[in-house]
Amino acid sequence: MATRDEMAVSFGSAAGEYQAGRPSYPAAAVEWLLAPAGEHPRVADVGAGTGKLTAALLDAGADVIAVEPDAAMLAALREALPAVETLIGSAERMKLPDESVDAVVLGQAWHWVDVVAASAEVGRVLKPGGVLGLVWNIRDVSTPWVARLGAIMKGSHAEELLSGAGPAVAAPFGALEHESWRWSRRLTRSELAAMVRSRSYVITATPSERDRILAEVEELFAASCHRTEDGVEIVDLPYRTEAFRSIRR
Repeated sequence: MATRDEMAVSFGSAAGEYQAGRPSYPAAAVEWLLAPAGEHPRVADVGAGTGKLTAALLDAGADVIAVEPDAAMLAALREALPAVETLIGSAERMKLPDESVDAVVLGQAWHWVDVVAASAEVGRVLKPGGVLGLVWNIRDVSTPWVARLGAIMKGSHAEELLSGAGPAVAAPFGALEHESWRWSRRLTRSELAAMVRSRSYVITATPSERDRILAEVEELFAASCHRTEDGVEIVDLPYRTEAFRSIRR
């Protein structure tokens, strides 16, 4: 099995699958994250990946800088969102001036960071009173077939974090506020397979283990799907979006 660090840097090799398979974020969650930053804030989307959260931030009226450590992921973001300013960097090391942004947000990413170093760096680039926002889309495993899907894919570091004590931050941030939203995403057979192939455990698995996982997911889809009026086989995948925010002290 790959180490946590190997999983953290694995996504660039599956950038296309990530773009095809991962969901966006509910508009209400994004608006909640940005509310303390005022209208049309300057926002750093850190660990931006292929731009899933970046696009939602733009829709919310933000001026976004996308910061991402993986060049392949950033290339996919530039292709999807060519007008967005991009930088190679991480939560622990951003090539941004001091006090230059109103908000820093991370989607599906804070569980990979060094909390103390990342909190200090985010605090450096935020303006006084700026907001740190953390958000995750988590599959709702209270639905039996979704619980089985999670077991096949071996869960995730994010799910472990959010089912436990939750995320932590360090100076210059205090307590985190928290909100949650429930929603569902309709997926075809190929879209579910792309989502599975975008998971770090699957990306870093051996070829035989990856084939086994995908075969089991195919069987699960066949047992769980239903047909639309147009005859397309789909599943409705329920999600919880968990969002956290803290103001720079």
